This record gives sequence, structure tokens and C-alpha cells, in this order.
Amino acid sequence: MDTFRFKDKILVGITLFSMFFGAGNLIFPPFLGAQAGEHTWIAFIGFAVSAVCLPILGVLAVTKSGGLEKLTSRVHPKFSFIYILILYLAIGPCLAIPRTSSTSFSIAVQPFWGGEGSLWAARLVYSVVFFVLAAGIAMHPEKLTEYLGKRLTPILLILIGVVFIACLLKPTGDPGKPASLYENMAAAQGFLDGYQTMDTLAALNFGMIVAMNIREKGITREKQVVKETISAGWIAGVVLLVIYSLLAFIGMRSSGRFPGASNGTETLTDMVQFLFGKGGMVLLGIIFVIACFNTCVGLLCCCGKYFNSVFPKISYRGWVYIFAVISMVISNIGLDGILKFSVPALNAIYPLAILLILLSCVHRYIERYPEIYPWAALLCGISSIVLVLEEQGISIPVVTSLMRNMPGFGAGFGWLLPTVIGAGIGVLADLGKKKRKA
Repeated sequence: MDTFRFKDKILVGITLFSMFFGAGNLIFPPFLGAQAGEHTWIAFIGFAVSAVCLPILGVLAVTKSGGLEKLTSRVHPKFSFIYILILYLAIGPCLAIPRTSSTSFSIAVQPFWGGEGSLWAARLVYSVVFFVLAAGIAMHPEKLTEYLGKRLTPILLILIGVVFIACLLKPTGDPGKPASLYENMAAAQGFLDGYQTMDTLAALNFGMIVAMNIREKGITREKQVVKETISAGWIAGVVLLVIYSLLAFIGMRSSGRFPGASNGTETLTDMVQFLFGKGGMVLLGIIFVIACFNTCVGLLCCCGKYFNSVFPKISYRGWVYIFAVISMVISNIGLDGILKFSVPALNAIYPLAILLILLSCVHRYIERYPEIYPWAALLCGISSIVLVLEEQGISIPVVTSLMRNMPGFGAGFGWLLPTVIGAGIGVLADLGKKKRKA
């Protein structure tokens, strides 16, 4: 079979969506709405760029480049190895995978647990069952369309739709006033909020799993596999955009009635209890478990595949089990500490992911200037690290002061101008080489 039926296209696209849509994707859009209030849709424009457009461009970039390793090697082979390793650890056992279990437990089990003293035991049992099931499905990465696309994700979409419709039908009052961060730079803040979904980072890895599922459907020609992977990316992007807008609307409706929510989980909890009473928490618990479970399976597959390719002495199955056990342990005893390290690490590597995606999009126009990649990546990475250190209260003499004067520093884009300067240096370096050869 050389072409996909429309049904298969939708199914693979929905599967890719399910891999993207985890705990952070549920939490951040409604919290954006709750915080932005009257400015929700202005903020949502920025959020959609970083949480929808960039991830889908990431899938396209890696697919068209022939894989993440080929894309990152345009900077330097050693950079490729180090960056990909950090990337997989960040979206894998060091943050995203443990968060799927701990977050879903906090919504689906903890509110109903009576014995505070034995909560740790409940969390342990839950995490063991959660990761055993996730690892079991991850043993067959080529069949994710069957497990996630056909079965779990349609239930998830229906349940989110139920909450949205109830929110439409039951009056909640006018949206509240925007919080200070959303008063003057709502779109910029929304863009930064989109970082927290981690989807741009995950997008650099999900393409290979989608391609495996496409081949499992009978597509053998590589050009057609690439075409169908890109098609799945667009479908996943449309579904993400729709679901994010529904969740942002729910958060906006909550902003007037529940103005004191401190996070997205609290926003959703307040709203479902208002809309459905105590039964709302059961509904919300199911939504969180399905979303987190889908993402956990996708991440286990990606991490297992990558580490098996780099360290083949351990089988793919072995790596999946290793990451499942490590994530289970971290989700029970060490997630807070990991978050303190991982969130700054994410902020440091995120601009580099954006840079690689954008450069890939214009690669045909700049491929005669290969020095753009290493120079732009160098200044982007340095400036991102300086910004993260500044957020942690660590200043580097002269450099930090210089960065503070960069355009966009206050909005979180202090890395942008150094990156552009790096690209310019790369062009000049290539022109210099050509002139010397002439």
C-alpha cells in the first residue's frame, strides 16, 4: 500500500496528538485563561505559537531533515550527541515521565484518599501499576495507533468536550481582570507559557515513532512515509489548537468566579466541582489519567529507541524497563528536587530547539552558509544559559549586565538578538572562506 486512507491519516494524527497531550497540556491553557481573564485570547495567540505551531514545525523539521541527529549535526557532531542526550533526559526520566504519574495521582487518587498517613503507600502502588501498564504498551511502539489513537484518545476528547459544553450552558459570570503579567504583554507571556508544555522538545523526538506506525500500516516508500508523517503533524496541530482553545475558555470563565486559583490544576478542579458537583472530580481524574498515560507511553518509546541506538548492548525493552523503574522511583521520592534542576535546564535548551526548527524551515535558502548553524547555536546557547543563571540569582560580571540591555530581555527573549548576531557571523565566516579560496 502506497497511500493512506483518510481514516488512517486521522488515526495517526490523533495518535501523535495523544503523545503530545499530557499533564502540562491540561494544566497550562486553563491557567492561562484564569490569569489572563479579559486578555485571554490575546495571550492565547502567543501560547498557540509556542505550544502548537513550534511543535508541529518541529515534527516537520526533523522529518524533512532525515532525523534529529542529522538536524543537530549541522551544528557539530559533538553538539548533536550532548544536546540530544540532555533533551531525552529532560523529556524522559528526569522530568516529564515521572510527572505523568505524580500529576495524575494528585488528581485521580489523592482527593479521594481518606488516610493521610498511608498516602505514600497509595502513591507507590499507583505508580507501580501506572508504569507497568505504560511499559507493557511501550513494548510495541509500532502499534500505538491501536492502543492510543483508537481507544484512549477518543474518550479523552469526548470528556474534555463534555466539560466545555457544561461550561457554555451554566453561567459563570464575566471574565476577571488580567493578572499583572498579562496586562501589557499578554501575547509575549502566553508564548512563554507555551514553553511549559515541553511539546517543542518532545516534537523533535515523536516523528520517528509516528513513522514506525505509518510503516506498520503498510506504507513502504520512504517519501510516502515522510509525507504521511507531515500530514499527521498538521492533523495533530489542528486538534491541539482546538483543545487548547476549549481549555483556555474554561479557564477564562473561571477567572471571574474563582480568581484566587494558584495553578491550572486548581482552576480545573474549581470549575468541574462547580459544574458537576463531587462527580466532577471523578470526571477530571479520568481525563488526567488518560492524558498522562498516553504521554508516558510515547515518551518511554522515544527514550527507549534513542538509548538503544546509542547503547545497543541493552535492548529496547531493557531501556524501557530501566526508564520506567527510574521514573517510578522519582515520582515517589524525588520529583520536587528534580524539578528545581530540570526546569532551568529546559529554559536553557528550549531556545536552541526553537533555533534548530526555524533554521531547518529555511535550510534550502541558507545551506550554502553552513557556519550559520554553529555560530547561531553558540550565541543562542550562551545567552540562554546566562538568562537562566540570572533567574537563579547568579550574575556573570559584564555579560549579565550586557544581556539585561538586550531587546526583549524583560519579556524572556534576551537570547534572540545574540542568536541573530551569531547567524550574521556565520554568514560572514562562510563568505570569508569563499573569498580566501577564490
